[in-house]
Amino acid sequence: MARPERQAPPELFYNESESRKYTTSSRIIHIQAKLTERAMELLALPDDKPKLLLDIGCGSGLSGETLSEKGHHWIGMDISQSMLEVALEREADGDLLLGDIGQGLGLRPGVFDGAISISAVQWLCNADKSCNDPRKRLKCFFTALFHCLARGARAVLQIYPENTAQLELITSAAMRCGFSGGLVVDYPHSSRAKKYFLCLVSGPPSVLPKPKGEDGGSESEDNEIDEDDEEEEDNARTVKFSGRERPAKRSKLEKKNKKGRDWILRKKEQRRKAGHEVPRDTKYTGRKRKARF
Repeated sequence: MARPERQAPPELFYNESESRKYTTSSRIIHIQAKLTERAMELLALPDDKPKLLLDIGCGSGLSGETLSEKGHHWIGMDISQSMLEVALEREADGDLLLGDIGQGLGLRPGVFDGAISISAVQWLCNADKSCNDPRKRLKCFFTALFHCLARGARAVLQIYPENTAQLELITSAAMRCGFSGGLVVDYPHSSRAKKYFLCLVSGPPSVLPKPKGEDGGSESEDNEIDEDDEEEEDNARTVKFSGRERPAKRSKLEKKNKKGRDWILRKKEQRRKAGHEVPRDTKYTGRKRKARF
């Protein structure tokens, strides 16, 4: 299955039919709830009172339901009008904003106690228009996010990077805009259950939370997660961190003898057996030609 961000811009891909299909899928609802709960764990909010949170790429409000269940207030922003209309029909508890996060957030400074995003930020890495530059859009987004968070507040962004270069692009853009923190990878040894959470702090550096399955995890645990995450399986498989192995260099003698007389005669015999017309063999077959000046 092709990655959604490769098919069309989000405001076009998530049209009315796709938005309703996405919201009514029991598997997607379950995945969104699990990812949001994990993001809340990494957000590490105190339990003394409800907080005001920003849901970036809120869609139809599936992640917002988990925020409301935990007693928090939230404001959601999404670029797809169809998704927000479905959220209104579902009577989402949060306030909803229509906007492109790649052009900033337009929110007051220091008003949010935290922010989450589920499967949204990687969309900024695609240049859907000739005027769009992924680096500038990421810079605009992270700069606006940094200013709208209270000092010391956290933002947890769950992403599906297409490759290591895209992952580095997102992470470095966040750090250049003033954030501290880093990447938390749950189940790093599983090709299917692996999940990436960018944990950012708008303040002094802090100790990153320990990822799940860092010791390798159990086989049964990974299998259980795999069944739940079938919808994102292809996305997870596109991210590889294995080292690139170069073949050993052949000696000059091997290169010289690779296409010598024996090799040419062997290839000509193969062509004859295949029914092709091949020039006859002579004493000049495979003979090295003199250099031309």
